[in-house]
Amino acid sequence: MSAERWKHDGVQVIPAGSLDGAGVPSTAGMDRKAAIDFARAGAQKLWAGTVTIHAGAKTGAHHHGALESVIYIVKGHARMRWGDRLEFTAEAGPGDFIFVPPYVPHQEINAREDETLECVLVRSDGQATSINLDIEPVEQPSEVLWVDPIHRG
Repeated sequence: MSAERWKHDGVQVIPAGSLDGAGVPSTAGMDRKAAIDFARAGAQKLWAGTVTIHAGAKTGAHHHGALESVIYIVKGHARMRWGDRLEFTAEAGPGDFIFVPPYVPHQEINAREDETLECVLVRSDGQATSINLDIEPVEQPSEVLWVDPIHRG
């Protein structure tokens, strides 16, 4: 393999100011921007970008089809709701990771009225998929605490 090939087909650095919000499916209440996807970087198996949810805002209910999603909280506090009627809830703060399995109906909520929620988002395909849902949520969701299945006890 020639050095010239690696120059253009090797590592890519995507500057923060060049993220793309125009080509990303939108869900009400959030701003998504793509950094790495098939169109921008040739990624075959993942999509990565940022998500911003303004103070006190929440997204509409949605899922991402067959894709797995990982959300990393950079700044702020997230409240996630999920389930057929968004009947479950959990919170995450800076440094926390959130995993959303395929087809899980969910909603991201900025848990604070006075700060923006800023996250990094990674999905398991080179294309962004978001299917918005019309769900009547339960009034009082049940809080779910994470239990480490490997290190129980």
